[in-house]
Amino acid sequence: MSPELESLRLDKWLWAARFFKTRADAAEAINGGKVHVNKQRAKPGKDIKVGAQLSISKDRYRWEITVTALSGQRRAAKDAALLYEESPESHAQRQLQIIQQREQREFLAINGIDHKPNKKERRLIHRFKDGQ
Repeated sequence: MSPELESLRLDKWLWAARFFKTRADAAEAINGGKVHVNKQRAKPGKDIKVGAQLSISKDRYRWEITVTALSGQRRAAKDAALLYEESPESHAQRQLQIIQQREQREFLAINGIDHKPNKKERRLIHRFKDGQ
């Protein structure tokens, strides 16, 4: 978190804040309309400053954040979390989505429809069908 930085490229900041694994992924998301700066579409080279409002959509999740610091280097996840502040509504919505997905996975696992039959199960199916 360098105090000498006044502005930084959007794609570089998203990479440093660990929203995307590479700058190319960040640039692709920005060009695809998945990232908005101050409620407007942006380009990867857009300079952002402290206080900018970002809206990021990734993997069915959405973050509404405010930039609190700038860093041109990718650091540990704990340090990256200090680069932004997420709105409480955004955090609550994301946690609700995570819980719903977890419940859905558990429901599918109970029904046993999450895999195709293995060799032993196929043999049992064939025996059942041949017995009729």
